[in-house]
Amino acid sequence: MDAPLYAPSSTAAEEATETAGVPPAEQADAPDDASAVPQVAAVSGARAGRDRRAEAHAALRELLLRGAFDVRERLVEVRLAERLGVSRTPVREALVRLVADGLVERRGEGYYPARPDLDELRDLYELRVTVELRGIARALESPGVTHDVRLLVPLRDRWRALSAQPPAPEPGFVAQDEDFHHTLLRASGNPRLTEALESVSRRIRPVRMYDYLTADRVRSTIVEHLEIVELVLADRLSDALTALHRHVGESLEVVEERAAHALAQQALRGH
Repeated sequence: MDAPLYAPSSTAAEEATETAGVPPAEQADAPDDASAVPQVAAVSGARAGRDRRAEAHAALRELLLRGAFDVRERLVEVRLAERLGVSRTPVREALVRLVADGLVERRGEGYYPARPDLDELRDLYELRVTVELRGIARALESPGVTHDVRLLVPLRDRWRALSAQPPAPEPGFVAQDEDFHHTLLRASGNPRLTEALESVSRRIRPVRMYDYLTADRVRSTIVEHLEIVELVLADRLSDALTALHRHVGESLEVVEERAAHALAQQALRGH
């Protein structure tokens, strides 16, 4: 369901009104590293309000995916607005959208980085495995189901480029990992399966992103992704299914171990 839209603030008077009554602690200066924060571009004209909202959402999403906030840190509108160089209105809407994205949760009267519990995460990982394997299994079961090479060839080429020049380990790598799995499943031809996976990905993303904090984890992910997509392109679907199953978790025990490890990494990052 789309997040509600709020009318953008457009005058200095409105900016002052938004800040009035906010406790001094919540009007604190932006952190020293604010210059490194993705900035929201200045825009004008009829598009200005929409652009500010979209850019605030994108900038906050990037910060969350980079693990820029302590998991116990309240996301205060005034501080975030100062950090991004916008009014509170686009920040307020961005937080609502990020709740729908699964990156933020509402606790009490405030917003915080999302932190799923282990039981929920285990169930979601199990659902993820089931949905992903189905994308290849359905092609094995029916000769009429084929994968779309127009999606898979560019996907393979992107990951070959990553293999040649691996990115630095950081939480944001989860976005590229998700793109691989979503595209692979989309190529199997059942959009409902892809929608289900995208929904699960949003909910496990706040923890999964802490699975990419080491160079060896990033490298192994790239190698395994290339193996899977190349097997599908070679029409070696049985081998591809085995490789995908190994990659996403061969058993519930493996899934639980990965989930627990990711949660532990998230907790350590918070401290």
